[in-house]
Amino acid sequence: MDSVLVSVGLPAALAIIMFGLGLALTVDDFKRVARTPRAVAVALGAQLVVLPLLCFALVVALDLDPLLAVGMMLLAASPGGTTANLLSHLFRGDVALNITLTAVNSLIAVVTLPLVVNLAVDWFDPAGADEIGLQFAKSAQVFAIVLVPVALGMVVRRASPSIAERADRPVRIASAVVLALVIGGALFAERENLSTYLADVGVATTVFCAASLTLGYALPRLAGTTERQALASAFEVGIHNSTLAIAVAVSVLDSELLAVPAAVYGVLMFPLALLAGWVLTRSRREDRPAPTPQEAGGAL
Repeated sequence: MDSVLVSVGLPAALAIIMFGLGLALTVDDFKRVARTPRAVAVALGAQLVVLPLLCFALVVALDLDPLLAVGMMLLAASPGGTTANLLSHLFRGDVALNITLTAVNSLIAVVTLPLVVNLAVDWFDPAGADEIGLQFAKSAQVFAIVLVPVALGMVVRRASPSIAERADRPVRIASAVVLALVIGGALFAERENLSTYLADVGVATTVFCAASLTLGYALPRLAGTTERQALASAFEVGIHNSTLAIAVAVSVLDSELLAVPAAVYGVLMFPLALLAGWVLTRSRREDRPAPTPQEAGGAL
């Protein structure tokens, strides 16, 4: 991958996205955990425990290349992103819950992401394992690229809510553009091997995304949460911050191959998430009772 994109573009891309996340956060978003403990606990349990175990079982069953297997685990350990919030808003999920989950999981991921990646490196033992592990110095880089821009965004929002409101839309647009460029850059860098990588990780990323969306919805419903909370959880659990995974793989771990699963996933997750949202909201509409003649007449 082009050195300028690696050294400047990827960190800048992630900084814009995480800064935009910070602009949408307040301290109340963290306090909300106490008001919706069940929904938060179930979604976080799915993200932090169930998905890494599911991803591990998947890559072992598919016998992926060790580096690609570690890349899949890196993706599984990445928190949700602002895309989940946008999809939840589009399909009328509990956006406040999404914001809370994104905020909390972004903090926790500073610890869990290096842990999962290091365990994956030890298990799959890819070539150059000594160089791609997230040792303390590299873990500190993850901390910096995740939390510093978020904290700055929160400071701006607290100091001047009006500036944060005006900046929100441009930053969201910039985030979307940057996300497309980052994914496109990662795929372009490996264009000669793209068909091979799609064959290798296309099935894995598709199954992982579909399973994540399904579990993200089903587990909260089984736990007795509301429909809107389950829908929010589906997007939060099912949509990972692929930009973070790519940035960690390329900028921190210096491995373009590690970024391939996240790049492929970043392309496939949008149609899968839109399909899931359509199916879930369509079934919700069909579950509603038909209006009585009196209700129908009153609507005229």
